[in-house]
Amino acid sequence: MFNDFLEAQELLKNISKDQSTYEINEALKTIKKHNEDLYLQTLKSFDTSTLANVATITPDHILEDILEHLSITKIAKMVEELESDDATDLIKRFEELNSEKTLAILNRLSSEDKEEILRLKNYDENTAGAYMQTEIFTASIDESIEKAIKRYRILKHSGQVNQIFQIYIIDGNGKLCNSINLSDLLLWDFKLSFADIIKNNSEKYKSYCIKDYEDIQKAIDIVEDYDLSVLAVINDNGVLLGRITYDDIHDLIQENATEQIYNLAGVDADVEEESAFKAAKARAFWLMINLTTSLISANIISLFSGEIEKLVALAVLMPIVASMGGNTGSQALAVTVRKLSLNEVEFKDAKKVILRESGISLLNGLIFAIIMSIIAFIWFKTALLGLVIALSMLINLALAGFVGSFVPLTLKKFKIDPAVGSSVVITAITDGLGFFSFLLLAKMILL
Repeated sequence: MFNDFLEAQELLKNISKDQSTYEINEALKTIKKHNEDLYLQTLKSFDTSTLANVATITPDHILEDILEHLSITKIAKMVEELESDDATDLIKRFEELNSEKTLAILNRLSSEDKEEILRLKNYDENTAGAYMQTEIFTASIDESIEKAIKRYRILKHSGQVNQIFQIYIIDGNGKLCNSINLSDLLLWDFKLSFADIIKNNSEKYKSYCIKDYEDIQKAIDIVEDYDLSVLAVINDNGVLLGRITYDDIHDLIQENATEQIYNLAGVDADVEEESAFKAAKARAFWLMINLTTSLISANIISLFSGEIEKLVALAVLMPIVASMGGNTGSQALAVTVRKLSLNEVEFKDAKKVILRESGISLLNGLIFAIIMSIIAFIWFKTALLGLVIALSMLINLALAGFVGSFVPLTLKKFKIDPAVGSSVVITAITDGLGFFSFLLLAKMILL
């Protein structure tokens, strides 16, 4: 642990221009854990460019420190270092932490940057416009390649444009016509105009685009389907507004996947970045629910305590039924949540999805019912005991498949994240039903 601290100190003392933002952020978090004073001193020593890059990926508790310990002027300069989409995201996060200071930061920005951020902030969270950056390079359809390249060189040197993948070709009204990759542009005579190139190559230089109010999931699908590095964003009239780059799409895919995994486990991603106490407190909520459902299962078992006393084999075998049901339900849940996340299924497909998962679970139930009935017979030398566990496993696994698909589909229908709480609900049902069906069948058939 102490070696990590020394390594973090050394890294932050010698930050190079090409230093990974991730490494800087991790080193900063390490120093914060060991020495709060040194951490604050290091934070204050960052130049605005380093601070801006770190702020885009750092957890909220470090952003709180930035707001509390750095000047409004320095934070404003830091925001101006970022591209429009990152600057807007950062302002949104600041706003959630301290709306008063965020307003002061906005008022310190240049009028152009402030106007741009406020415009992007107005988009709904799940729309393409909320993720676009307005730093784009355009060329008029009648402009020559040579003139456009000279203009790009000037803008690049002045820092007004950063990484450019494509040149967007627009008409006199700003409407998007086509787009050409920079690598393709080098193949043409620089004296030609873009109109000359496009005339016989309109389909080749087709520009993929999305409207600013359309769902961001559509943008993800287009980028993945056509293997794009960038996607243009237009308005209803076809006017070019900005672009969404692949790194943003990649981050969205990763965030969605991470959120689903954390939600399935009942864990808050943001809280996990903070102190152990806060993480433990956040996890305790779902553990309390799990404890409650476990007590319900325990109460079901207590109803059959007399039967268990008469036949000890019941106590040995009943956890197997519940465990198999829980795992089957988790499998159906994972598959259904993934399909919902990727928009492969909707609630209208519920019947098809539920029947498929229930069928798969029933088939597995039949296979493992036969296996367990043979094992129970050999183990306890009681044929009827094998029949009891076989019937119980069939019932529990079939229901587990049904619940594992039905619960997330229903949550999605009511606009609730299908991963949140699903695993707890499914475990409670499969455990409770597994114990109840097994013990009830044993009472009816064996005792």
